[in-house]
Amino acid sequence: MTRFQKDRRLAGRYSVKTPLRVRIWKSAIPEVAAESVNVSQHGIYFATDSRLNEGEAVEVFFSMPSEIIGEPSSEWRCTGHVVRVEAMEATGGKLGVGVQFDCYEVSRSKAVDAMVCRERPKRMISEVVP
Repeated sequence: MTRFQKDRRLAGRYSVKTPLRVRIWKSAIPEVAAESVNVSQHGIYFATDSRLNEGEAVEVFFSMPSEIIGEPSSEWRCTGHVVRVEAMEATGGKLGVGVQFDCYEVSRSKAVDAMVCRERPKRMISEVVP
């Protein structure tokens, strides 16, 4: 069996443990804290105490480590949808949640914002007004 038959992922995953915040899209429910387990170009998998449902639209806020993007750490705001929720063993009852990114916005210290959406691969860069 080849690697592609075992793993259908399109992008490599990086085992990264970083704190993050998750909020259900357009909801009055406050955001919750979580910790990433791994991250890729197309999504993130994280551990949380909060119950999320498959198909829910969410926003995820985290700092992408410099080891992954090759430049200073930057804050990412990603919108996406929950594609997997499962119990995680050895985490004290936390749930593992997989989110596929639909769109993400990157704030960089170089005074640019970038927004990338999956509908049509594109990158929009604009100057940030202080």
